[in-house]
Formats: sequence, structure tokens, C-alpha cells
Amino acid sequence: MNTLSGRFLILTIIFVMLAEVFIFVPSIARFREDFLLQRIERSQIASLVLLAEDMIAPNLETELLENAGVYNVVLRRDEARQLVLSSPVIQPIHATYDIRDPSPWELIRDAFICLFDTEDRVIRVIGNPTREAGLLIEITMGTQDLRSAMIDYGLRILALSAAISIFTAVLLFFAVQRLLVRPIQGVVSAMGRYAAAPEDARNIITPAAGVRELRRAEDALLSLQTDLSNSLRQKDRLAQLGAAVAKVNHDLRNILTSAQLFTDRIETSEDPLVRRLAPKRGNSISRAVSLCEATLTVGKADEAPPKLCRVQLDPLVDDVVESERLAAQGQVEVHADIPPGMTVRADPEQLFRVIGNLTRNARQAIEATHKPGHVRILGSEDDEHWWIKVADDGPGLPLKAQEKLFTPFEGGARKGGSGLGLAIAAELVRGHGGLLELDGTGPEGTTFSICLPMAYLAGHASEVAENGVAKP
Repeated sequence: MNTLSGRFLILTIIFVMLAEVFIFVPSIARFREDFLLQRIERSQIASLVLLAEDMIAPNLETELLENAGVYNVVLRRDEARQLVLSSPVIQPIHATYDIRDPSPWELIRDAFICLFDTEDRVIRVIGNPTREAGLLIEITMGTQDLRSAMIDYGLRILALSAAISIFTAVLLFFAVQRLLVRPIQGVVSAMGRYAAAPEDARNIITPAAGVRELRRAEDALLSLQTDLSNSLRQKDRLAQLGAAVAKVNHDLRNILTSAQLFTDRIETSEDPLVRRLAPKRGNSISRAVSLCEATLTVGKADEAPPKLCRVQLDPLVDDVVESERLAAQGQVEVHADIPPGMTVRADPEQLFRVIGNLTRNARQAIEATHKPGHVRILGSEDDEHWWIKVADDGPGLPLKAQEKLFTPFEGGARKGGSGLGLAIAAELVRGHGGLLELDGTGPEGTTFSICLPMAYLAGHASEVAENGVAKP
């Protein structure tokens, strides 16, 4: 009986029996009252024989009393008390009960006193004669027949209650089986099938329950399974993408290494323009090589944390500006407004990627409108934080992109974009203990802010000073 329907079966029997108890108590009291009224009525009928004839034979009197089930009958008429029928009383009268106008509590109390008293007592009962044939009538009787009749009545009530309880419980059992247990088993089966093969869309539950609460549970399970299936498909795509990137990364790293060797030779050129641009190209290729080397560590537990050091923000932002200006080809103007000498605590390679991603996204958003525009990189600081803002006067972000702005593959605002740039930037900033936020977006443009804390947390990776000496 450790099932839902089994417990309903047992509880129904218990509750119905408890309800029958509340029915039994007044019923047994009413039965006792009716029994006594019948004895009074019989006694009154027997006394009518004596009233019709002044003298009756003793044998007839005894037979009348036995038929009435009493010892004595006293009838009070015209203020005169008259012993109509009498026979020897085997013992003194134990109690007197007046049933002319009893309260319900008195009837219940007297009934249970009689029911639990196992001795045969002699009691006096006072009642009203039928058809107003006198002022009152008194009878003397034994309690044994009354108690036996009450026990018999109680057993019949108990048997009927048990039958009703079992019948009701069985009906409820089948109702619960049909309305609750089967739908619940269906939900459990659907969960089991889905757990065995979550990639199979046929295993996603189809809500069909008629019970409102179960329907809500099925709807919630449907939503959960749908979201989980989407997440699993996305993870599969990420896994496949990771395998492809690992293969491409190997060959791309070799190509970039060769390009770096050519750049080293170009730096020996006598052309002033070539000598000015060669270091920037070398820096870009070095960053690309470092990024390729770090690509294979993505997803591993031992991924290296950011190497914090004091970074001059001006040169780093200048590299970003030069790179984006070349890519913009004059259509979008990229400017920087960094306070001279502003220094932040960060990993220079990761910070370059963050600012570069934000600036590139802003430039590409403006280029998509085929109109000229501006991108500005701003720097500031207060007593506790460094702030770097990337602002543009582009068309703003669509609402759908804002909802999942930092979610990989879902937060892309540009058609054809992967939606990875902002997700990568946000993750890198969090690694610094900072926060990347969208300050605002609309027809007037979009602004992102990078907040880096000045406070250094104990237990964090050692901060490397500009001269390479570790600081606590």
C-alpha cells in the first residue's frame, strides 16, 4: 500500500468510518429513545384491557406484562396515580429516565451508559401516553433487552458503514488510478524516455492531462525538456565547433609563425612608413599566435587565469584604434580619449581582446547602415574603479539582441555574426573581477562600459609589475 492509489484507499476507509462514528452516536441515542417509546406504547395498550374490565385474571395480567416487556405500569389520569399492571420486581430500581422532553446530550449520555453497563438493571421510564390518554405513564423494565437491541443495531450500523467505506474506497481507488496515477505514470515514462535519448525530439512530452494541476506539471516538463534539448544541441554544436577549431588552429598557427618571420625581416626595411607599421603588424601577429595557442585550452579545468600587471592604457587602445581605422577604410571614424598616463591592472592581451571586440562590434554596426559614424573609446577612474567606455552613434541594438546580449551564439545583433564577441568579452572581464555592462542603446547610439576594480584581492594570482617582479 505504498502507492498513491493504495494510500487513497486506506485513507478513504478511515475517513468514512470516522464520519460514520459521528452518525452512529446520535443514531444509537435515537434508537434507545424509540425503543423506550415502543415499550411505553405497548404498556399503554396492555393497560387498556384493565381499564375496559375492572378485574382480569392473574395469568392474563402476567401475559400482558411479558408481551409489553415491562414489570409494572403506572398510569396517571386526572391527577390520580394508578398502578394498572404489576408483577414482582427482581431488584430495586437503579435509575429513572424521563423521556418526555429530553435534550440531545441527555439522550446520548443515557444511551452510552446503557450500552457499556453489562449488568441487567431495573429502570423506571416516564413518558407521555399516546393520544393524550392521561397525564403521564410510568413503566418499570429491565435493561438487558434494551442493551441487546442496541448492540444488535450498532453491529448492523457498523457493518453497513464498513460496506459503504469499502465501496466508496474502491470507487475512489479506480478514480484515482484513472485521473491521477495513470497521468503521473505517463509523465514518469516520458521523463524516462527523454532521459534515455534526449536528442530524440519524439521523446519530448505532449501535454494531454485533463486535470489542471497535472496539465501544469506537463507544461512545465515540456518547457524544461525543450530548453534542455536546445541547450544540448547548442553544446553539441560547440563540441563540433571546438573540434573544427582545434584542427584549423594547428595549421593556422604554423602559417602565422611564418608570417611573423617575414615581419621580422620587413622591420629591417629603410622605408619610414614600413618601419612605422611593421611593429604594429608584428604585435597583431604575435597576439594572433598567442590566441591560437590559447584556443586549445578553452573548456579545460586548468585554463590559465589572467596575468595581471600594470598596463599603460594609451598604447593598448592606440593599437585597437589603428587596427579598426584600417578596417573601416575611412567610413567610420575611431577616436580615443584616454587620460595621459592612465594605468590599469589587467592582462594586456585579454584587455586588448575585450576593447577590440567592443570596438569592432560598434564599427560593424555603423557600417551595416551604410552611413558615416563615429566610435569613441573613453577612459576614466574614481577612488575604487577604472572605467573604459566604448560608445558609438550607430542604430542601437535590437530588443531581441538585448535579451541575450552575453549569451554565446544567441546575442548577435549583426546578420551573419556568431554572437561570440560580447560573450567572450564579458567572460574575460569577469576573470579580472570586473563587470561588462550595456550602459544604454537606442537610435542615438550604444555605449558599453568596462569596470575594473582597483582593490586587489588576497589569494588572487600574483600581480606582475612592469619590471617583471611579482607584487603581493
